[in-house]
Amino acid sequence: MNTIDVDVAVIGAGSAGLTAFRAAKSHGGRVLLIERGPHGTTCARVGCMPSKLLIAAADAAHAVADAAGFGVHAGPARIDGKEVMARVRAERDRFVGFVLDGIEQIAESDRITGSARFRGPQQLQIDDHTLINAARIVIATGSSAVMPPDLAGLGERVINNEQLFAWTDLPASVAVLGAGVIGLELGQALQRLGVRVALFGRGDKVGPLSDPEVIRSAVACMASELDLRLNNQRFEARCDGDGVLVRSVGKDGIERNEQFALVVSAVGRKPNLAGLHLEHSGLALDEHGVPLFDRDTMQCGSSTIFIAGDADDAQPLLHEAVDQGRIAGDNAGGYPVVRPGLRRTAIGVVFCDPQIAMIGLRFRDLAALRVAIGSVSFADQGRSRVMRQNRGVLRMYAELGSGLFLGAEMVGPRAEHIAHLLAWACQNRMTVSQMLDMPFYHPVIEEGVRTALRRLQDQIEKNLPDSIVHCGDCTPGM
Repeated sequence: MNTIDVDVAVIGAGSAGLTAFRAAKSHGGRVLLIERGPHGTTCARVGCMPSKLLIAAADAAHAVADAAGFGVHAGPARIDGKEVMARVRAERDRFVGFVLDGIEQIAESDRITGSARFRGPQQLQIDDHTLINAARIVIATGSSAVMPPDLAGLGERVINNEQLFAWTDLPASVAVLGAGVIGLELGQALQRLGVRVALFGRGDKVGPLSDPEVIRSAVACMASELDLRLNNQRFEARCDGDGVLVRSVGKDGIERNEQFALVVSAVGRKPNLAGLHLEHSGLALDEHGVPLFDRDTMQCGSSTIFIAGDADDAQPLLHEAVDQGRIAGDNAGGYPVVRPGLRRTAIGVVFCDPQIAMIGLRFRDLAALRVAIGSVSFADQGRSRVMRQNRGVLRMYAELGSGLFLGAEMVGPRAEHIAHLLAWACQNRMTVSQMLDMPFYHPVIEEGVRTALRRLQDQIEKNLPDSIVHCGDCTPGM
């Protein structure tokens, strides 16, 4: 068996692993990148980018269907599923190609292919061919889509969200299991592309929201165009003819038996830790088998092992994976000096329509704090009505007394852009008063932010109660 001695071994060549590799490499010494394959990152191959390509096609179809509301009559849309998926796959492959080009720039002596497993706290074995003695190790093995075991009997008639992007055509119908981020985005996109969709969720909310007012608005928005089955009590499926027979029981207790071409599992993701033999790493693990780590340094306990990205089961988002990879790689490369890295204000976006966004502290984090809440509805917000996108609410949170802006949850038009503005304000520790001093153009959707801020200011200064109001600031003469 071949033996290699390195300063840092990085397990995984995804977004976190590649960033960790480069950060560790900047300290000098020998750094080895280990990947079992295929290369290309989850984001580029089966995550962020192909899903947004599918959503872009769905948005185009929706624009045609909605054009009559502006007095523009385009005629019935013809959606060619083969052309839709051909573009999704072609552009997806282009994004993957960019990643592969970057991999090729790494010297062959600095990368190895195979599955890694721990033999000890500072020793890894790659398949049956290589033993690696590593002074420090970064675990960046990513995550994989979960498939409920009770659906295994469906064979090829059940797929996870990753497998969806291998389609060469759109099916006639799908039952989507899971009303979280992935299920919501894909379910709505497929519905707008002419696929009959039923979206099943166990709970009473959509996406990762925690504010009850925002949840209520988001559910109403999604249910207006999507067959949304929340609070589902039972979901059973079996092969039936050329499709799948789904037996479900809703909150109302009524049993439904329906035929679908496929079932799409979108019930979440789990860290890729199985097979690493973490029992030989010496690390303390949580109840889910994930190593305990310091979120500021990404160090696992006081060991020479660091973790980053989806593998740590914290925030499975690309920008978080990159930040964590940079911190983990920098500390692994610079060990024994271990420094806290930059941890940015939390920001999350769901690319459904209307979009969902969460910034900074969430509603669920506010229980122990003295807070003010400012709310605004987009129903009569000027620019939103102009574009026929006047749906949703924004709820913003601030600390009573200091007026420090803490965070927000929202569902509404162009939430991805509002989320960035609010995240920057939160990270800069701005107060409500300081945010109101910022310029607001007219007419823009961001005027709704000003209304919510004024509601916050009323609570902080005058102790006035919050209620969801229309955007009175958003029309001329106000």
